[in-house]
Amino acid sequence: MNDALSPSRPHPIDTRLLQMMRGNQRLRGIFNGLPSPAIVEMCAYAGFDFLIIDNEHGSADLQMTEHLLRAARASGIPALVRCLEHDLARVLDMGASGVQIPMVESAAHARELVQRVRYPLPDGQGGRRGSAFSTRAAGYGAFGGPAHTRLSNEAIVLVAMVETPRAVECSGEIAAVDGIDAVFVGPNDLAHAMGHENRWTDPPVQAAIERALRAVSAQGKCAGVLALTPEEEERYAAWGGRYFASVTTALITRAFQQAARQGRAELNY
Repeated sequence: MNDALSPSRPHPIDTRLLQMMRGNQRLRGIFNGLPSPAIVEMCAYAGFDFLIIDNEHGSADLQMTEHLLRAARASGIPALVRCLEHDLARVLDMGASGVQIPMVESAAHARELVQRVRYPLPDGQGGRRGSAFSTRAAGYGAFGGPAHTRLSNEAIVLVAMVETPRAVECSGEIAAVDGIDAVFVGPNDLAHAMGHENRWTDPPVQAAIERALRAVSAQGKCAGVLALTPEEEERYAAWGGRYFASVTTALITRAFQQAARQGRAELNY
């Protein structure tokens, strides 16, 4: 008999992420838009809590996305996929632990996303996700059927992103939607939408970030935001943030810049 939770044949979906989102510890995720399974493994071995495969701004196609999810599962790091809505069904079928959807601006939009993430159930509850057990998420049929449906509905994480002033105003209502597990503030888009270009450290943008983080935390949901320095993380944690993300390209570029400056200094010496 197939057993989706058998330790000898683990389910393709890493189910640990939901408990992370529902806990009370700080979480450190990392966005990766590079189409490289090796980078995914490096993030896992470096000790990040989870990975966000960035299919909004990254260059991976869907086939590569599936390979990145395989690398995440093999190296032991849960993986969200930040994807555009038209790719939502296929990303879920690839076995993502969760999805993070940009530009959610209302509770109605959030409820629609919940419907698209969850399978229908015999009691008429659940959602409208199309059912197929031939996919990687269901072990290509090895873990198909009602057990896969239940596991997917109960364990897949849905993160809504708030990135506009309107979304900030609605952030508490978005967080309150049953099935939304976390709300993530995108500071760069928010700053642009507020007329501050990329200057998300400007006081009006920081005030909007604070308002959103506090509203989400007040609903008992995990509040997230990009935090590129320890100082930012501490500030956002004081406002209720718990999911903090950095970016692979920023970390790599910073390391390369430091190496280049050091190399020039040694040559000049």
